[in-house]
Amino acid sequence: MEIRHTKPADMDAVLALYDAARCFMAENGNPDQWVNGYPGADQLSLDMASGGSYVCVDGSAIVGTFYFALGDEPNYHRIDGGSWLNDRPYGVVHRITSAPGTRGVASFCLAWCFAQCGNIRIDTHRNNIPMQKTLIKNGYRVCGTIYLENGDERVAFQKEQEN
Repeated sequence: MEIRHTKPADMDAVLALYDAARCFMAENGNPDQWVNGYPGADQLSLDMASGGSYVCVDGSAIVGTFYFALGDEPNYHRIDGGSWLNDRPYGVVHRITSAPGTRGVASFCLAWCFAQCGNIRIDTHRNNIPMQKTLIKNGYRVCGTIYLENGDERVAFQKEQEN
């Protein structure tokens, strides 16, 4: 597998991954995380324009996608019920998903992100148990609760490079 920036020609494949993820989450006790078509073409276009949209490719197939950027995430300024592991510069991962029937794609993507900076923050819905298990399996620690711009809460995770 390899990671590369998302290209405009990838849009349909990435949107199909988002659709499949919405169905998977709804069928697995998490119908409230990606609702009303989010993320959709507008969000993907913004992610590509910022240079933060990536795909995971296996052969010629796009098997995963995510957003990754280095820098400050405003939604992470407030954290309740805990604290971040450190205050060092970090990378943030959003909108990560993999193709139905694939295995290890999310872990591969998370490892790639961690290799970029060694300090990653990510969040997910409290009902997204598969994602929480994936994060914990990959060495991420629960840090507390953060809030999105609309007030929705998310479980916050961080992984830092050990010294």
